[in-house]
Amino acid sequence: MRINTLISPGSHSIFQQAENEGLIKIFLDAGCKIIYPGCNACFGGSIGLLGKGMSGLTTTNRNFEGRMGGDETTNVYLASPATAAASAISGFISDPGVNQ
Repeated sequence: MRINTLISPGSHSIFQQAENEGLIKIFLDAGCKIIYPGCNACFGGSIGLLGKGMSGLTTTNRNFEGRMGGDETTNVYLASPATAAASAISGFISDPGVNQ
């Protein structure tokens, strides 16, 4: 199974901070995709929507049917940033406080 990790900083200043701390390079080296800062990932803006049968894990603070695309076979999971990071590393939904 292919896992895509998209990172959308909440603002340009957060992007700049992550870049200054070397995090953007780490994310890129790990195969993550960095997208423009803002809300485009939480509603499928510039990156498209989830397709039928796909799953997505997001740190957005809301969800409703169809917001991120898909149909009744699509799963969207809301998670904390720590859970999202642990899940991106492991390739499945993971508890950041537990060694996998």
